[in-house]
Amino acid sequence: MRRPSPLCGVSPVERSSGRRQYRRLNRGGDRQANAALHRIVFTRLRIDSRTQDYDERRIKEGKTRREIVRCLKRYAAREVFHLVKQLQPGPRS
Repeated sequence: MRRPSPLCGVSPVERSSGRRQYRRLNRGGDRQANAALHRIVFTRLRIDSRTQDYDERRIKEGKTRREIVRCLKRYAAREVFHLVKQLQPGPRS
């Protein structure tokens, strides 16, 4: 599984507290990009029916809101990366 770049602060960081192991967001990286991803995710949660369905499904699985937002930020980061990658010109010869 490929992990997203920590440049936006969306790559998971392994954490543990006693018996429980979990992942949290990487707080490093580009704060403006992370803020943009935050806005994208919360706008999608309000408007996009696919994102709302995903949210409901994950809540039924027992995920917390924080875990769901972390996953959605990673999905959004991948989408934005591919869009930006398409816009970049190829290497010059």
